[in-house]
Amino acid sequence: MIILVLNCGSSSLKYQLLDMKNDEVYDLLAKGLVERIGMETGCLKHQASGKENLVREMPIENHTVGIKAVLEALLDKDYGVLETLEDIEAVGHRVVHGAEEFVCSQLITDEVIAQLEKCSVFAPLHNPANILGIKAVTEVLPEVPQVGVFDTAFHQTMPSYAYMYGLPYEYYEKYGIRRYGFHGTSHKYVSAKGAKFAGLDINYSKIITCHLGNGSSIAAVVNGKSIDTTMGFTPLEGLIMGTRSGSVDPEVVTYIQEKEGLSAAEMSKVLNKKSGFLGLSCVSSDARDLDEAANNGDAKAKLTLKKLTYEITKYIGAYAAAMNGVDLIVFTGGIGENNSRLRRRVCENLTYLGVKFDYDANVVRGVDTIITLPDSQVKVALITTNEELMIARDTMNIVQNED
Repeated sequence: MIILVLNCGSSSLKYQLLDMKNDEVYDLLAKGLVERIGMETGCLKHQASGKENLVREMPIENHTVGIKAVLEALLDKDYGVLETLEDIEAVGHRVVHGAEEFVCSQLITDEVIAQLEKCSVFAPLHNPANILGIKAVTEVLPEVPQVGVFDTAFHQTMPSYAYMYGLPYEYYEKYGIRRYGFHGTSHKYVSAKGAKFAGLDINYSKIITCHLGNGSSIAAVVNGKSIDTTMGFTPLEGLIMGTRSGSVDPEVVTYIQEKEGLSAAEMSKVLNKKSGFLGLSCVSSDARDLDEAANNGDAKAKLTLKKLTYEITKYIGAYAAAMNGVDLIVFTGGIGENNSRLRRRVCENLTYLGVKFDYDANVVRGVDTIITLPDSQVKVALITTNEELMIARDTMNIVQNED
């Protein structure tokens, strides 16, 4: 089954075209990115298997125009991989927030879109863009089935004592204030893949997954189900990230607002766009830049990286306690897969769990690897994530079951 996977942001969209033979066997036919949607000049970057890359600048007024540009690239006689649009059998969409409405991936219907629009209040920067992508595909490929795959769905198995905040209960009833968690597609994928790679039965396992990138979250996964995660009502909570503060004392927010004379929107921008690595280091939001600066002696860059390491270590300890043990710890995401020094520094603080670190095995980037010694009581692994494949799998299975 040939499936187009779309990840629509407010001004960009990422895509992959996969030929799914089954859950495990597939071919990546093409992938790309459309940037600067709605701006004066947009850009399409397209890469098809076995062909030269295509970069095309053009006005891209909206997501419909962007998706049309993607389809034209897929059909292009020099750069494309399709003979006709009828070759596309389904479209899978990443949808950031499904709130409590969606506990699993769903075939897109008018009723589902209506529910997604209600969920937009929880993710005003992401869900409207995801919906625009769905509607754009409906306009261009009206007969093709579409599936929504939700970042929050995997975490809907959390118990109420893990997802509720210590706030008046009425705010949950009136506004849905609770922990939702994010990166669920990645956590689900790498926990299952990691268990298989480490020789564990996912149905009888305790796994901690660390998705570390510009946005980062950690999840506790018991028998394949999420029981807790670091991100909360929004993706702001938890670890320090590229430009997000992570968890702070809520009174700090009101204190700064009052002292600086900031509106709620301005304060949100401080927390989401001006904090994290960027704000604390005064160097960059990119961990690679922080590594370089730290190597050159920059004290604030060193502080930022130490804080990240400390917080990862702290949450691993907390989740090991919450699960009453751990069998496997997984590192994934841009930082988790590529920063061997961070993995080493975290694991050196996990000897109390019985982690015996393999320094030689750890010198890898982006390759599935066990980075503990054979006699380690807890296994630690680098596992590459593939959210697009997870979306394609769910899309294939849902569409096939509908037939």
